[in-house]
Amino acid sequence: MGSDTYDIIILGTGPAGLQAAIHAARSKVSVLALGKQHKSSLYKAHIENFCCLSKVDGETLLKDGRAQAERFGAQFLDRDAVGVSRADSWFIVQPEDGATLKSRAIIFALGISRNKLNVPGEKDLLGKGVSYCVDCDANFFRNEPVAIVGSESAALTGALTLLFYAKDVHLVCRRLEGTETLADQIRQSPIHLHEGRKVKEILGRTALEGLLLDDGSRLDVTGVFIELGAKGATELAGNLGVAMDPESMKYIATNKKQETNIPGVYAAGDICGPPWQVAIAVGQGAVAGLEAASYAKKFR
Repeated sequence: MGSDTYDIIILGTGPAGLQAAIHAARSKVSVLALGKQHKSSLYKAHIENFCCLSKVDGETLLKDGRAQAERFGAQFLDRDAVGVSRADSWFIVQPEDGATLKSRAIIFALGISRNKLNVPGEKDLLGKGVSYCVDCDANFFRNEPVAIVGSESAALTGALTLLFYAKDVHLVCRRLEGTETLADQIRQSPIHLHEGRKVKEILGRTALEGLLLDDGSRLDVTGVFIELGAKGATELAGNLGVAMDPESMKYIATNKKQETNIPGVYAAGDICGPPWQVAIAVGQGAVAGLEAASYAKKFR
C-alpha cells in the first residue's frame, strides 16, 4: 500500500494498542499505530500482577512492547488523532500534523482519561504516591496510611478495599453519594471519613508526604487514590457512529471478537470499560489485532 495507506490503523499505543499491533503485524498486514506513549496511564505505573513478570515499571513495558511490534513490521507515529471519518470502504484518520491517512480497519485503544483533582502536587507525584486505580496499586501501600478522594460508588468501594491493605484509610469527599448500603458500610467501618472536605494540595517533593485539606488540616498519608470517575476517550469513535455501553454511555460496546457495531471498527483496553487491568487490555488487544487483520485481508 501507499505511504499514507494501511490495512489497519490503531489509535493508542498503550498495552492494548501494542498487543493489537503485534498480532496484526504478525498476520502480515500493514499496521500503523498512532499515539504518544508518555500519555498512557501505564507510563508511570509499577506493575506486579501481570502473569510471568514479577515486577516491571510501565515505561519499560511500553518501550519493549513498541520495539517488539516494530520488529514484526508495525509502524508508529507519535501523533494524536484529531479526526476519524469514513469514505466508502476506507477509514480516514487525521493526525494532529495535518496528514491524511487511510485504512481498511481501525482499532480504538485510546484508554480513558482519569478525572483529576487539578491541585498542586498531583501531577508531580503521579506514580510517587498518587494513583487513580485502587485495584492496580493498593498492594504497594500495605500497612501504610492512605487516603481516597471521591464521593461516588467507585470511591466508596475503593475505600473498603483499601481496608484489606492499608494501616489507616481516610476518605475525603463532598458527601457520600453511593448507595445507602455502601454509605452505611463506610460509616460503620474504621475508615476515617472527612465529609464536606476537599483536597487543597498534595504534599511532598520526591514522594507523597500528606494532604492539605481546605479547612487547613493535614492528613499524614503516603498514598492517595483519586477516584472521581473516568471520562471515556470516545469522541473520535462517536464520529463514526460507534455504539457506547448503554448503561454508562462512557465506554465502547464490543462483542467477544472486540467488534463494534460498525464493520471494520474494533476496540480494546480501558476504553471498553472496567476492570482496568493490563492483562485484560493485552488480551483484548490480541483479539482485536487478529480480527482486524482478518477483516482487512478481505479487500486484497
